[in-house]
Amino acid sequence: MRPEDLARLSVTELRVRLLDRGEPLGEACEAALAVDPRAGAREILRLVLKRRHENRAEGQRLRHLLRFETELWERGVVHVAGVDEAGMAPLAGPVVAGACILPHDYRPRGIDDSKQLDRCERERLAEDIRRNAICWATARAEVDEIDRLNIYRAGLLALTRAVRGLATCPEHVLVDARKLAELPLPQTPIVHGDALSLTIAAASILAKTTRDALMRELDGIHPGYGFARHKGYPTAEHFDALRRLGACPIHRRSFAPVRQALGLEPVQGDLFGAPAVPVEIVEDEVE
Repeated sequence: MRPEDLARLSVTELRVRLLDRGEPLGEACEAALAVDPRAGAREILRLVLKRRHENRAEGQRLRHLLRFETELWERGVVHVAGVDEAGMAPLAGPVVAGACILPHDYRPRGIDDSKQLDRCERERLAEDIRRNAICWATARAEVDEIDRLNIYRAGLLALTRAVRGLATCPEHVLVDARKLAELPLPQTPIVHGDALSLTIAAASILAKTTRDALMRELDGIHPGYGFARHKGYPTAEHFDALRRLGACPIHRRSFAPVRQALGLEPVQGDLFGAPAVPVEIVEDEVE
């Protein structure tokens, strides 16, 4: 587009070409729009510059999220997997882990720790990750395994299963704050990894969306508890349902609030042995 073309285009045409189609705008055209007598044309320039600034900021954020991966890639490690789990704190349902290996040039706009995203963004990104990943997998540790092993070990089991489920064997695994002892692969545990590594963040989105969908299915099998809404987390609604209905087959009987609902003594050393009072859960985290 040339500066002399701008005056011949209506504001609507400018909007379609510059905002909807994203046609490039050179410095001369920017200067011409900046002094255009039409307020609508100047507003379009403001929006173009705002979008450009946001794109640059997002690019910088994504590069920062890839610093662990980039260091490994530069050392010649091609296939770097990220792995994370969802569902450690709920009183019901399995723990679900996600794992993925991403292409080196993959930059999904808006990706973040799954807890920082709303349901629509998580599901959009999960679909994008599944479509573009080199490979991905999800795996579970079931309720009986949680009760038999304890929730921490069950979480490690789900994480290990997810990595082993990848179609391509990773050369290195990035893990959120833990190390998987049964996995004979080089690993880097990263505290708050789902907020610091793009690959772990992608894995956390796969885990969260998979578990949420499963809990919505289980809500139909075990109605009345509200699993489709709170996903098994210890909310006021969930505690009320436990008092009214008792525990159902997908409740974790090693967790103190569930044991209390069943009239059982707390498990010695229970990781979730706090008093049976509901905790406040951020709506997007539950949804």
